Formats: sequence, C-alpha cells, structure tokens
Amino acid sequence: MSTTLATPPQTQRPAPLRLRGRRPVNLGLVFTYTVLVMIAVIYLFPFLIQIAGSFKTDAEAAQNPLSLVPNPLTYAAYDRLFLNSDFPLWTKNSVIVTLCVTAGRVFFNSLAGYALARLRFRGRAWVFAGLVAVMAVPNVVLLIPKFLVVNQLGIYNSFAGMILPLIADAAGIFIMKNFFESIPRSVEEAARIDGAGVFRTYWSVVLPMAKPALVTLVILSFQGSWNELAHFIVTVSDPNLRPLTLGVASLVGGSLGQAQQYPLKLAAALLMTIPVAVLFFVFQRQIMSTTEGAVKE
Repeated sequence: MSTTLATPPQTQRPAPLRLRGRRPVNLGLVFTYTVLVMIAVIYLFPFLIQIAGSFKTDAEAAQNPLSLVPNPLTYAAYDRLFLNSDFPLWTKNSVIVTLCVTAGRVFFNSLAGYALARLRFRGRAWVFAGLVAVMAVPNVVLLIPKFLVVNQLGIYNSFAGMILPLIADAAGIFIMKNFFESIPRSVEEAARIDGAGVFRTYWSVVLPMAKPALVTLVILSFQGSWNELAHFIVTVSDPNLRPLTLGVASLVGGSLGQAQQYPLKLAAALLMTIPVAVLFFVFQRQIMSTTEGAVKE
C-alpha cells in the first residue's frame, strides 16, 4: 500500500503596503536651483535692458533706462545705424579680419602645438617655457612695441597690420599641445608604418582626432579677434579700415550726434554681440569634449 505525502499548503505573504504620497522635497536641491536662477537673472538682466533699450526713443531711454517694455516701440536706432553711419563698413572690416585671424590661428596654433607635443628637438623645453612666459605678459604692455614693429614693417593702416600680429597666440598653442599629448601614439606609429611623413600624419591622422580642441580654438579665436580693440587702436587710423570695436567705441564717445543717444549705442552693441553668441551656443557641447574615436589594441 503506497502512502502519499501531502505537501503543506504554501502560505502567501501579504504584499507590502505602498504608501501613496509625494516624494520628500530636497531642500538643498531647491536652494541650489534658486541660487542658480537668481544668478542667471542677474547676468541676463543687462542683456535684456540692452535689447529693450535699442527699441526705445532717445527720451524714453533716458527717462526709463531699466524698463523692459519699450513704449512706444520704434526701429529708429537701427534705421539710423544702417542708413546714416558706417556700421556696414565696420562690419565688413571685422568679418574680413576675424575670418583671416581665426583660420590662421587654427592652422598655425595646431601646427606649433603638434610640434611641441610630438617632435623632439634641441631647446624644446625652452620654447615651451617662453610660450608660458608670453601668456603671463599683459597685452597692454605690448601695445607700443607692437606699434613700432608694425610701423617699421610698413603695414600700418592696412589689413596686413591688423591680421598678421594676431594670426597666432600662445594660449591657442598651449591648448593644442595639451590635447595632442592626450592622443595615443599608436595611431601615429601605424601611419608611419604605412609610409606617412610627419606633416601627413599631422594633417590626415592626428588633426581630425583633435576636433574638440579645434572647435574650442575656433570659438576662442573668433571671439578674441571679433572683440579686439587695443590692437586696432595702435595699428589702424584710417576710417575706411575701422572695425566694429573702434566704430562702436566712436559711437559711445559721442559720434553721430549727441552723446545721450542710448538706443543707437545699444543697438550697435547688440548687433555686435549676436555673431559670438550664436557661435558659442551652436558649438558649446563640443568644447573640449572627449576624443572622438578609439584605438583598438
């Protein structure tokens, strides 16, 4: 006679009660975001005043300078800026200088940075030390020597005098050198095995991998040359070669009429700010990001 063992019934545990309610508020996070919003408002408020003030009349801009609502709304400042001033000429000169300086800095800074990062030559450490020393010298100290050199070379009051002294800078070389040193040497060794020379390795292999640093260099070079003022003060005096910075400075000094024409000045400053702001917001995510691509070992 076979006996069957009965299995004891399994007891089911009661499901845990889920508390329905709101998540606890993180006071520290709320405080942090509140402070960040306040700081953002403080930084953006002058820019908003600039935008609103450029659409005001001269009388309203003087009476209510902090008002963000123009009453009445007028485009008189922009009409006068484009029709009765040399603003288009200033813009053209700044575009020529900025594009040439940006292209020159991207090429020469990356070339010098690669040489300091990869090539071994006598005096390399001294060259890099001199580069760092140049970065520590204030630009205002070099204004008079720069004027003397430009004048002696016969390029005063010319695009060459405005562009050539700015076509390379120590900070850009320093950035590119540090980035090239982070790229694995195995990539260059593979290119040399395939028969590539030094310049071919730099141009076709290493430079495409340095895209994040190049984007950073483009932004810094564009912003620096577009907003440059002190250099142009000592290298150009011809009104036909005047860039935007000198032109806007002349407006602030009282050109085109009375010195109280705040909408005219704010409109010029606003239009001058737009290219740099657009360039920064387009490429901000690519500034000094990680190196694209990887080397398979």
